[in-house]
Amino acid sequence: MKYASKSIASKWRKTGWMLEDSSLRPYVPETRLFNGANLEAMLGRYAVLYFKPSRGTGGKKITRIERSPAGGYRMKGTGGTRNALSADELYAQLKSLTGGKRYLLQRGIDLALTGGSPFDLRVMTQRDGGRWVTTALFAKIGKKGKVVTNYHSGGRVAGFKETMGGAGYSDSAIGEAYRRLGFLGEAAGACFDRHRDGFREIGLDVAIDKEGRFWILEANTRPQYYPLKNVDRSAYRRITDYAKKYGRGKRR
Repeated sequence: MKYASKSIASKWRKTGWMLEDSSLRPYVPETRLFNGANLEAMLGRYAVLYFKPSRGTGGKKITRIERSPAGGYRMKGTGGTRNALSADELYAQLKSLTGGKRYLLQRGIDLALTGGSPFDLRVMTQRDGGRWVTTALFAKIGKKGKVVTNYHSGGRVAGFKETMGGAGYSDSAIGEAYRRLGFLGEAAGACFDRHRDGFREIGLDVAIDKEGRFWILEANTRPQYYPLKNVDRSAYRRITDYAKKYGRGKRR
């Protein structure tokens, strides 16, 4: 069976869809196209920004921007750390990284910690006939010194309940978080359906800040889940059982 699920590469388009949705808008951190005016506005509003390509996977080419204690700005990404003395110099350096491609600026979220490490969550939602079902929740725990939590960037996948427990959540609070995250995943599926037919799976990357607020960082229309196999086999089997209905193999 052919893999039959629509995929959208543009983060800007997917973010725009969610920002138009009243159920999802409160959970999406401010995100703008990269240009000089937007950079200046967001530097004046937030202590941390993320600069990321509109198209890309695995956390590649993402840069964290923050004010430097010595003055100016510090950029940290896969290419190491750079410094800029002014907003103009920062813009010039970021512009040189784009290669003429579209990049986004997103408000940085001060991630909650589990066992002293930052983490975010993956909400896996899949189509089951005429409805969307949240089939799994799991965590991505970041490697020290990395700007993203992705598995491909040295992060590790962990169980949802154990990660939330390590962040200080009680069993009842974990249950409430599970319900809220499931709602977000299913609302995202309904949102995407209103814009285009053919989606069968969505993986939401959701951050929790240190005040306990949820933030949707990104929506993936061809999400990877295979690292979950070694963490939660029942959740992995549940995802693959649904995925087989629309022709997705184990590691596609």
